[in-house]
Amino acid sequence: MKKSLFVLLILAVFLHSCHEDTGSYFGRATPDNTPEIFAPDIVNTGSIELNVVFNNTFTEMFFSRIVDGSFVIHHSELINGRWTAVEPIQMYADDIAISVACDPTITADGKTMYFLGVDPELYSNDVSLEKLYRIPPDIYESKKVNGKWQHASKTAFPVSTKHFESYPIVVNDGSLYFQSNRPGGAGGRDTYRAQHLGDGKFETPISISLNSEANATSSYISPNEDYLIASNPEGFQVSFKENGEWQSPKRVALPYEKGWIYFCPYMSPDGKYFFFTRRYSGIAKRGWAGVTEGEVYWVSADVIFSQAN
Repeated sequence: MKKSLFVLLILAVFLHSCHEDTGSYFGRATPDNTPEIFAPDIVNTGSIELNVVFNNTFTEMFFSRIVDGSFVIHHSELINGRWTAVEPIQMYADDIAISVACDPTITADGKTMYFLGVDPELYSNDVSLEKLYRIPPDIYESKKVNGKWQHASKTAFPVSTKHFESYPIVVNDGSLYFQSNRPGGAGGRDTYRAQHLGDGKFETPISISLNSEANATSSYISPNEDYLIASNPEGFQVSFKENGEWQSPKRVALPYEKGWIYFCPYMSPDGKYFFFTRRYSGIAKRGWAGVTEGEVYWVSADVIFSQAN
């Protein structure tokens, strides 16, 4: 009798663990060298989703989703071994009906988020996604206070200007990398680095010409700034930093499907998994107004590093 009770207890524990959504990656099996959709029904739901990132301690996950014409950052937190339900983060005031908040990046202490935003004062609430796409975006920031992300404000000059700023990446010392078409670069949309001075202030950003030459549209920079993964129309490429100089990029061979655009490169904080987004434009409208599908994938980081070395 005691043996039967013991077997039933073990079976109950096993069944409970199968349904409990725990672990750094929502309890999902991790991928090998073949890209897989990340967290179906949690992140990827059939809406347009993009750009999964984590905080350094794997206790909070972020991504962006298009909801009723707005780009909205969503998150989930790991509390007592369980992930909370995915919820949107309100970055702007209640009276802002249509807004843009996407491509989050989190500081090492987990208390500040930078993201791509569009100034609500530059448009009316009846604006369409097609019109929003034409307004130069800026870098915004939000602080986490008492466990809650606060309304965002525009990151001050010289990071945000009247020109195009997008895809921020914050590194370990608080410095920011981002894309911009401001004057002084190599031409087009370049990657810039702004040294963090403390107290939310930055030095004048400096252009990194490597990415312009590689036609990068978004770039991930490792927290220690020792490697860079850039996206371009042909996929992804990686460059390592040696003696203070970025080396020539090497293309990463991933299975690409014609007609899709691949972007938003990101490496998990433990360096084990590479995340990326792909989107598909199904109708003849400019920019995001024409996008009909958006998905987040992940794959073993071996795909990146084995080809780059």
